[in-house]
Amino acid sequence: MNESPVVMLLDDDPGVRRSLSLALSLAGYQVLTYATAEDLLKGLEPAQPGCLVLDLRMPGMGGLEVQEALSARGCSLPVIFISAFGDIPTTVRALKAGAVDFLEKPFTTDNLIARIEEAIETDRQQRAQALAQQTILSRVKQLTGREMEVMRLVTAGLSNKDIARQLEISPRTVEKYRARVMEKMHADSIADLCQMVAATSGPGARAPIRE
Repeated sequence: MNESPVVMLLDDDPGVRRSLSLALSLAGYQVLTYATAEDLLKGLEPAQPGCLVLDLRMPGMGGLEVQEALSARGCSLPVIFISAFGDIPTTVRALKAGAVDFLEKPFTTDNLIARIEEAIETDRQQRAQALAQQTILSRVKQLTGREMEVMRLVTAGLSNKDIARQLEISPRTVEKYRARVMEKMHADSIADLCQMVAATSGPGARAPIRE
């Protein structure tokens, strides 16, 4: 898999594919073109960084159906729709489904490039967040059951004395568990630990802290 961002362009019009591919290539992008939705779905690697530029209306499977199929596969690549037949309900549907933008033909190359830059940056941020979550979750797996309990209570704002009473152990023992948690989680402060817990408990993440 290529680690550099790639623009994946789907349009059934060969002239549009050629002109956009050339313009984007001259602008420094790596471009993969597809004539049909089936070709794109067959050749796409969801782990490939980049974005998708999809023609909205095509014979057979259109852009919205491609977007839905990719979403069902768990592919979160940002989508930019292009169409000569845009309408408000379709645009709203596309954006609600996660599209980052909707360009109505004819559009300028500069306008498309600006949207592609935004989409690639969105993809970069999403991947960085996912990697950070995976790193934190791998650290959480190193915690014992008691350390998990202490982390949950510490990040809930309880003092060592309160934790000791709730777990029926001594405050000194709580301090030892707390130190181990900070070490295993690579946390520099309680605020840092709270941010880690929040990062793995947000949308799309499985919370590591359980009652």
